Amino acid sequence: MKDFQSVLRQAQEMQARLAKLQEEMAEKTVEASSGGGMVTVVANGRQEILSVRIEKEVISHEETGLLQDLVRAAVNQALARSREMMAAEMAKITGGLNLPGMS
Repeated sequence: MKDFQSVLRQAQEMQARLAKLQEEMAEKTVEASSGGGMVTVVANGRQEILSVRIEKEVISHEETGLLQDLVRAAVNQALARSREMMAAEMAKITGGLNLPGMS
């Protein structure tokens, strides 16, 4: 019974650390850009887009498709970096264990 209580306590401690990590990740940001910096996106550790900056030179009616591609590329890169940041922080807590639903 002591072993079960120990495992339960450890699970509760890990759950508390994970909850704290999720709060911290909301404050951490990553930045990604495309088109040589013509479009820049900032995301947080919760994979929320916080800002999008577009240089004036890219904005024109003739280049709408290009602008859409640049925004999509920057957003996807920012979200990928955010997921990588979260995975690295999770690995610190879980000791590299791949826990279901935590990646």
